[in-house]
Amino acid sequence: MNKSERIFQKINPAINWLGKSPWLQAISISMVSTVAITLIGSLSVLLMVFPVDSVHQFFIVSKMMPVFNNVTTCTLGILAIYVTFFMARNLVRQYNVDTDSTLCGIAAIMAFLIVTPMADDTGAITAIPLTWLGVQGVFSAMLIGLSVGRLFIFIIQRGWTLRLPKGVPPMIGRVFEGLFPFVLVGIVFLLINRLFMATPWENVHQCIYTLIQQPLKGLGGSLWAFLLVTLVMQILWFLGIHGTNVVLPLVTPIWLAMDLENLAAWRNGLEMPNVLGLAFFNIVTWSGLALGLVLLMCLSKSKQFNQMGKLALMPALFGITEPVIFGTPLVMNYRLMVPFVTNNAIAIALSWLLIKLGLVAKIVGAQTIFGLPLGFFATVGGAASIIALHLFLQLILSPLLWYPWFKMAERAALAAEREADKEGL
Repeated sequence: MNKSERIFQKINPAINWLGKSPWLQAISISMVSTVAITLIGSLSVLLMVFPVDSVHQFFIVSKMMPVFNNVTTCTLGILAIYVTFFMARNLVRQYNVDTDSTLCGIAAIMAFLIVTPMADDTGAITAIPLTWLGVQGVFSAMLIGLSVGRLFIFIIQRGWTLRLPKGVPPMIGRVFEGLFPFVLVGIVFLLINRLFMATPWENVHQCIYTLIQQPLKGLGGSLWAFLLVTLVMQILWFLGIHGTNVVLPLVTPIWLAMDLENLAAWRNGLEMPNVLGLAFFNIVTWSGLALGLVLLMCLSKSKQFNQMGKLALMPALFGITEPVIFGTPLVMNYRLMVPFVTNNAIAIALSWLLIKLGLVAKIVGAQTIFGLPLGFFATVGGAASIIALHLFLQLILSPLLWYPWFKMAERAALAAEREADKEGL
């Protein structure tokens, strides 16, 4: 056992604990749950600013623009509401407590709205302002949802519920069991709201946005943060741990908020504020840049690599690279460690530079679904140059980055195959 393997054995329990953390799992599942919502909202924004003038004019004449605008408002415009619900519900489910997780999610929405300022200058409430329901409220939504979920869990685990006689229908009984924690949530967040009204921030959302969301965006939204995240992610992959599932949930709220800022700016015809974001990361690091390795394998003289390449090619064209990662294997494969760990970081740095230089357009931040084929994944980027960048990274840069390391591995594989053939004779 070499030194790196001994180090891995020591840190493996901590990494596994982190990956199985109910909090991390709840955040991960909740952010994934918003994909359909952000996808619908992104598509409505794309249709509102459709680049073909004849189509754009048709939407105006047919009065579809207000419809698209309404869809955007009900999806991206109130994303914080959905995030609040999913966070509370999924945390309760992760702890597997005997309570209605949906009721907990609804309680979280109530708590979120209780601390959301709604009154106008005269003190009257005539509408719910969207200020904190969208991108600016995502972080407070996440924290409120998790807090309400944990409060529900705390109460249920201690049996502080109203239990009716056995003759009562189960549906009614479940409602009364959740009554006390629901009421307690309302009281707690009522007091929190009154407390923050006496602070310089005046409400919870403004406090979280100022002290947490904005600073985290400055740290987690920088190029150095992107490079660090992808390096850590790939190191975990190298060690045989699903690095994406462990690391990405921690930064998704920050990066998704940056995407929504870009979408809002693009929708209004303004300069997009962010080069980086979740959509940038997904387009640039699509398939983990392993497609280049698969293409090299398909052309390899080694029987082992050639067969592996043919088996992994079709999934890789759709961004699914687990077959090549675990079939080669790339896990704990020191011959291919350097490109496996660093290729994504190189692609991120190069793409950032090309966008900064104006050679590639900024990515608008529209979200898409996993599993789209090569090229199609980048179509929501908002410009043809983004599709060209995606294809360049996958078909040119990726094979070039893998080539020298793959040739060394190929020579070793060919030598082993020749030796096996000799022994077979």
